Amino acid sequence: MSRKAVSVQWIRDLKFLATNEEGQSIVIDATERDGRMLGVSPMELILMGLGACTGIDVVSILRKQKQELMGLEVNVSGERREEHPRYYERIHVEYVVKGKGLEEAMVARAIELSKRKYCSVGAMLAEKAEITSSYRIEAA
Repeated sequence: MSRKAVSVQWIRDLKFLATNEEGQSIVIDATERDGRMLGVSPMELILMGLGACTGIDVVSILRKQKQELMGLEVNVSGERREEHPRYYERIHVEYVVKGKGLEEAMVARAIELSKRKYCSVGAMLAEKAEITSSYRIEAA
């Protein structure tokens, strides 16, 4: 079993500093001013985590497949419940894959492997949310 730990320290208002065991930090802030959020909220961070997790998988798999990947953008959107707790009920992940001569079957397989086998964040979220995906390939 692998163990990870982070520390989350309150700064002020609704702003926190989260630090991992290696000392790397990120600011999480749910403070609003003039109707705008001042930072990344915890729920946005979850979507970012999913995008990064599946992105890491897709890049790793496509590299192993010797595909000439030149860029990857992962766009993640989520719909939350109205009632508390306001977790995501539906999440959509869009992959924009850029490269030279990319084989569509390999791109689709990399995304499917991430979704079904490798992405830990997606596996956890799938317990509560319906996760859908789409992709498009752009020549670089």
